[in-house]
Formats: sequence, structure tokens, C-alpha cells
Amino acid sequence: MIVITAPTGQISSKLVTALLQQNEPIRLIVRDPGKLAPEVRERAEVVAGTHKDRDVLDQALKGADALFWLMPTFPTASSPYEAYVTASIPGADTVVRHAVPRVVIVSALGRGSQMYAGHVSASHAMEDLFRSTGAHVRALALPTFMDNMLRQTATIKKGLITGTQPAGFRMPWMATKDIAALAATYLLDRTWTGQASVDVLGGEDLSYQDIAGILTDVLGTSIRYERGDRADVVRLLVSSGFSEAMARSMMDMDLAGERGINNVIPRTAELTTPTTFREFAEEVIKPAVTG
Repeated sequence: MIVITAPTGQISSKLVTALLQQNEPIRLIVRDPGKLAPEVRERAEVVAGTHKDRDVLDQALKGADALFWLMPTFPTASSPYEAYVTASIPGADTVVRHAVPRVVIVSALGRGSQMYAGHVSASHAMEDLFRSTGAHVRALALPTFMDNMLRQTATIKKGLITGTQPAGFRMPWMATKDIAALAATYLLDRTWTGQASVDVLGGEDLSYQDIAGILTDVLGTSIRYERGDRADVVRLLVSSGFSEAMARSMMDMDLAGERGINNVIPRTAELTTPTTFREFAEEVIKPAVTG
């Protein structure tokens, strides 16, 4: 039995599909079961509630062979450590109580960099929490998601993408479908042991200038990149409901990215996943923009 958190999100929803294709028994912790596709509700066990709730976790992890742990966005948290570590304590406690043998965690690149990086640093602390349970752990250390560009669908239609990185600064990007495939590999394998981070660099290293050029080719219309100011982004996030601490944490993560936290590890074939940004743009962004 594999337990999956956040099954309606952009990573876990793809993971659910992959595991069901393998006829794997799965149990989903979901706040609103109505958001699951009917075929998923028919084939998976569903535990209604949040994976911050001890009672929900106690029900979900009974007899579990593996747990996929992903902390969703918590924009009103008092700090990124509340969002990632404090909110994960019930999960770690329940892993111990039910002796869950294997845990796969969504984390980030840069562990050991000695660089504060907001959300990233808190995710590394979350890893340590689950390592302390004594379970076998694989922390998927991931770069920026290609799928995040879908948040800019409205501005792409106007010929613009924005960000706060220098236009020509290259960093690794990864498609969430490749994250789901990687997670499925570990969740289906009952032979791995120990605790480790799995560094992954996604499909390729790209700058926002590169992305604008690819989108221009794929969409057949000019797309330009405009760099924004981090202080302005903090104010915008706060005005949209983020706590100031979480808004600043987002920009701390962004600044660490510019300082190279995601670029420390040299790219190799083993660390590269299949999907390129051009493929992602053709398969996902173009339909979203033109549909």
C-alpha cells in the first residue's frame, strides 16, 4: 500500500495516474475528495482530510509500505519552517508509530550549500525531520518546475513573461511529469534502503531569455522577457494574501537561485530527465495559451 499526499496537485496527480497504470494499491489523503477524477475515486482508497492532521494520518498510514510526502503551499505561515517542518511533524510522528518502511519526499537542490534559501532551506530541514524517523528515505532534490510558467498564461498571451532573474542567467528546469515518473520509480521499488538525496537537474539549463525565444518559436508570436524587482514582488505577494515572512522566503529562494544554489552540481546524463522545455511548451503551454 502506497500512501500519497496532495493527490490533486500538479505532481501527485500525475503520480497517481502512473501508479494506477501499474495496478498498484494506493491510498490518497485529500482535503476534498470531490476534486479527484471519478476513475481515481473508484480505484484508490481515499482518506478525507489534510495531512497535517494526526487523526487523518493515523488512518492513512496503517499498513502502509511507502509514503509520498509533498507539502503544498502554505502562503500564510509565520515562516517557511512552520510551512515545511512544523506542519510535517504529525507526518513524521505517524511514520514512527506505524513503522512505515519507506518515505519519498519532494525537496530541492542545494543541500549542504550553506546558503539560506527560504523555502529551499526549510525543505532541507523537513528532510532531516523524516530522516530522524529511521525510515528509509529518498528526498527528490529538484530544480525549478517548467509547469510554473503556466501561471503566466495571461501575460504570455500579451507577448510577455516576467521573473526576477537576470535575462541571460541559466538554471535547470524540470517538468512535473518527469518528477512523478521519478517518484513512481522509487515507490514501486521495494529493494532500496538507507537515506539519501536524489539530485535531479531536469531536462536542461535555460535562462528566461532562452524561454522567451522558445515560446516565440512555438507560439509563432514574439514573446519578450521583462525582469522585475524583488521588493515589488514581495509587496505584490503580501497584497494577494501571503504573510510577509512567506513572501520574503519566496524571494530568498529566488536570490539563492541567482547566487547559484541550483547550479553547483555538474549536469550529467544520469541527472537529466527526458522532457525539454520546447516539448513542454508544445504539449502544455501552447494549448493553454491558444485554447
